[in-house]
Amino acid sequence: MRNDMSVINNILKDVPIPKVVKVRQKFDANRIEDVSEYMKRELRSKGLQQKIKPGMSIAVGAGSRGIDNHKEIVKEVVDFLKECGAEPFVFPAMGSHAGANAQGQKEMLAGYGITEEYLGCPVRATMETVVAGRTEDGLEVYTDLYASQADGIVVINRIKPHTAFRGTYESGLFKMLTIGMGKQRGAKSMHEAGYQYFAERIPLFANIVMRRFPVLFGVGIVENAFDKTAYIEAIPAEQIAEREPELLKMAFSKMAQLYLPETDILIVKEIGKNISGSGMDPNITGRWPSAYASGGLKSQKVGIMRLSELSHGNFMGLGHAEATTRACFDELDFAATYPNALTNTVMFTSRIPVVLDTEKLVIQALINGCVGIDKQMPRMIFIKNTMEMETIYVSEAHLEEVRKIPSLEILEEAEKLKFNEAGECIFNW
Repeated sequence: MRNDMSVINNILKDVPIPKVVKVRQKFDANRIEDVSEYMKRELRSKGLQQKIKPGMSIAVGAGSRGIDNHKEIVKEVVDFLKECGAEPFVFPAMGSHAGANAQGQKEMLAGYGITEEYLGCPVRATMETVVAGRTEDGLEVYTDLYASQADGIVVINRIKPHTAFRGTYESGLFKMLTIGMGKQRGAKSMHEAGYQYFAERIPLFANIVMRRFPVLFGVGIVENAFDKTAYIEAIPAEQIAEREPELLKMAFSKMAQLYLPETDILIVKEIGKNISGSGMDPNITGRWPSAYASGGLKSQKVGIMRLSELSHGNFMGLGHAEATTRACFDELDFAATYPNALTNTVMFTSRIPVVLDTEKLVIQALINGCVGIDKQMPRMIFIKNTMEMETIYVSEAHLEEVRKIPSLEILEEAEKLKFNEAGECIFNW
């Protein structure tokens, strides 16, 4: 295989890169300051003690997302259950993530600080499942083996808009009860017919699980635009169906966005499974894995510079970009990614885009590849990732538009984009 990039570099070397401006996006920053104290009050105010008997084995499901205060919330649930005389254990409820193997899923939880040492209880990981039931059209609904053997089940998850469909229930407690607790087989069963059926099948599957197994309560988390904990609610199992849609509406109202609706080129510094199930949130980027959701930024080209460390090589979402760097390519873990892609059936999101030696070349290639634009003054937006959206950079071509949007504040004068010796962009996020 030939890897001499000199011809490509020569084609791109004279493509001009526009000056950029640092901009602040203004979002509601209200958050819970002391999550542990909040959780103590919340768990003890809902009458949940009545559901718990001394000696009960209770499975606590924790997922794969990078949730703010994740380990503290899980620990408060574990401590509450112990206080009630129960014997809790934590299990990964993350479908096919972390390479669809038990050790990988346990290690992912450990990466968030969710360990036996911190929690003071066992963490039990398996990919084995049992059949909770079947839908009328014959689809099997699966549940984690260890959870199925417990006297009670508690699920903890962030509630937020999904990255591939719209419905009454999207990412949240019902989804964790079905896809998360169903492991790879459950996730595969749910995805089998496509995202167009998720809106109806998530509550259908969840109700099958709740009829078969003793789900006690869920803990729903809503984050603000800075991905900080804004609201937490402990919800008795019989109230999840009613309360989760209300929390989803709250999540929609608080989520981050790009106030600029359209650009020529979007540059994303990093993506990862800890950031979004799609690597980068399409609610922001506008790059969707299905036709059953829409919105976000309209752009002609997207560049991705690297994977987040906590993604552990999982590059789901990279296929949404037109170009990436060799440094990013060198981090790709196919074994960690492809089980996820084969399970959710949306394989194009794990395709590999054009790979170039440096971030500078990626930018030049994307400018070169756009059509119908002013290539001397292209419209460009640079973001760190879709979880950290307060500070962005925009090219000079966006300045007039930025000045007209009250939620945007120009922080610095336009200046040349800086690169280090390796050709990496230098930003002060």
